[in-house]
Amino acid sequence: MITIENLSIEFGTGSSTVKAVNNVSLNLEKGKSLGLVGESGSGKSITALSIMQLLPPQAKITDGRIHFAESDLLKLKQSAMSDLRGNKISMIFQEPMTSLNPVMRCGKQVSESIRQHQKISAKDARFKVLQLFEKVKLPRTESIFRSYPHQISGGQKQRVMIAMAIANNPDLLIADEPTTALDVTVQKEIIKLLNELREEYNMSLLFISHDLGVVAEVADDVAVMYKGQIVEQGKKNDVFKNPKHPYTMGLMACRPAVAIRLERLPTIDEFIGADGVSRLKNNFNQIIVTDGERNKRLVKMYQSDPLIKVDNLEKKYAQKTSLFGKSKQVVRAVDKVSLQVFRGETLGLVGESGCGKTTLGRSILRLIEPDSGQIYFEEIDLLAMNAKQLKLQRRHLNIVFQDPYSSLNPRLSIGHAIMEPMTVYRLHGNSKNRKEKVFELLEKVGLSPDHFYRYPHEFSGGQRQRIVIARALALQPEFIICDEAVSALDVSVQAKVLNLFNDLKKEFGFTYIFISHDLSVVRFMSDRILVMKDGKIVESGDADEIYLHPKTAYTKQLIASIPIQV
Repeated sequence: MITIENLSIEFGTGSSTVKAVNNVSLNLEKGKSLGLVGESGSGKSITALSIMQLLPPQAKITDGRIHFAESDLLKLKQSAMSDLRGNKISMIFQEPMTSLNPVMRCGKQVSESIRQHQKISAKDARFKVLQLFEKVKLPRTESIFRSYPHQISGGQKQRVMIAMAIANNPDLLIADEPTTALDVTVQKEIIKLLNELREEYNMSLLFISHDLGVVAEVADDVAVMYKGQIVEQGKKNDVFKNPKHPYTMGLMACRPAVAIRLERLPTIDEFIGADGVSRLKNNFNQIIVTDGERNKRLVKMYQSDPLIKVDNLEKKYAQKTSLFGKSKQVVRAVDKVSLQVFRGETLGLVGESGCGKTTLGRSILRLIEPDSGQIYFEEIDLLAMNAKQLKLQRRHLNIVFQDPYSSLNPRLSIGHAIMEPMTVYRLHGNSKNRKEKVFELLEKVGLSPDHFYRYPHEFSGGQRQRIVIARALALQPEFIICDEAVSALDVSVQAKVLNLFNDLKKEFGFTYIFISHDLSVVRFMSDRILVMKDGKIVESGDADEIYLHPKTAYTKQLIASIPIQV
């Protein structure tokens, strides 16, 4: 179906040239699926965008050919490429919210794509869109047809994108990280849907991901990409059962295990030398936590008084209001939730998007004001405090947000962003001492003091997450809420950040609530787990017990949706 030969792509000019794709060759047969795996920056998406001829202006193809249906795509005129895009070749982009037009209704966007390539009336196009919405298993098809992107969930937006991509029965579908940051249950449904559509339409699928577990469920063949090059490729089972390249081994190892509890996660750096030279480290050993060691620590912890105590916390939102502003329909985002967090404990909070996890976490810190209930920190009633008292107390409570980029001020250097809370609370005497403290924190989270004057846009996603962690540590808080802090990170970067959280917990004795939709990550991090659904806690208990012996159907569904281990 498509053959890429010796493709090379560069960014920049002269001495500042960066080779993003270096001599890449791939082959994808009709009706087959190819998984293209690698970290952010490995060249996966750039390779896919070159097929669509959608490369950014600063990118330059220096060599190679891309054959599709007996044509070299790199030699086609823009008019010919426009006829192919969305017709014979379609693409599902990584972030549907930024790919869909925010001011156009979802149905109209899909209809527009159909009418661009097919000579049919608006009425017939509308009928076909509704059929497509049913095919991709969207609920309330008429309602979603009329909805704007912001009015539907992340999984629903992704299904709209898939409907648009298959609207003209393409021969080749490119799916670029289509399940990243989605709930595991939604992720499972999207993968199943793609497999069904590929079989029904006999189309070829190029599936791009950083997660080998996800790729294992959708691909026939696998190509592993590292620093712009294909370092390993072959049949899925051959690559997964007998990986040859250390980078592939590292990708497989750095995902949290489901069978055993590890003290720490291996990282790709332990399989690949920091200088980029491939070398397997023979002295690498996984440290397994024994039940005896863990039980002793937990018994000691739970004999103390809780650091955080929440009783019957409730937060409601008006979904619909009458003409006079009265609530007609109320959503209970947090529905009479009670919990305790003990000093030195990591409490995992897991559930699908919309279950109330984030609302609960922010309500505990009074970033959202709850409607009723009680919140105690060291027996201090947080809800009884006025704004001035709460400001003083906030020094001991902090949060790491899901999206580090939007939680950092783009106009502040990261050094000043970390130093700002120290200045507000007048810590460490003077600005010179505060700056020295920032240097220490940067080194603590694996960054360099040289990064002090750089701005957020100059860092990768993983580095920005480390910056946000350093800022959260600036006031040396006793309690930290981590809200989906690793959900959108590559598995390799995720491993480093998770290890960092655990290292900091040991060094400073932090207490965490770790919020995530990924049960395998939550189990690795947590002592206890709370499972949340529709604003309520539906199951709670020891992390291993919840994972190995779930009691509710909902928890069993979450566990069954975790990508298979390779």
